Amino acid sequence: MNAAWKRGNITNVTQRWGKMPWETRIRGGQYYTRSRRVSGRVIREYFGSGSAGEEAAREDRERREAREQQRAMWQGEEEDLATLSAQLAVFNNATDVLLRAVLYASGYHLHKRGEWRRHRA
Repeated sequence: MNAAWKRGNITNVTQRWGKMPWETRIRGGQYYTRSRRVSGRVIREYFGSGSAGEEAAREDRERREAREQQRAMWQGEEEDLATLSAQLAVFNNATDVLLRAVLYASGYHLHKRGEWRRHRA
């Protein structure tokens, strides 16, 4: 075992999804912890192994599921907007082509790639 992992009396920290905050200690079994940032520092809250730990784990799981649902909703919104944006780009290109055709047919030309001007006869 790497020396960096031998801090305190933690023997095994499980890293499976949904189990990360549960720590296994030499004495006392598993403890539930929650990490959060306060002014750039990581602060750990210890909830224990009993009902307080289970309650904190349930709250964290519900928050995580709500974030995942919101992320999925926003991803669907972004996909819809991308589809609409692609359709708008096609429409924009078609109207540009139509505008150029009408202006050329009416005797106008682009002056130095800037403004449309009428040809002098």
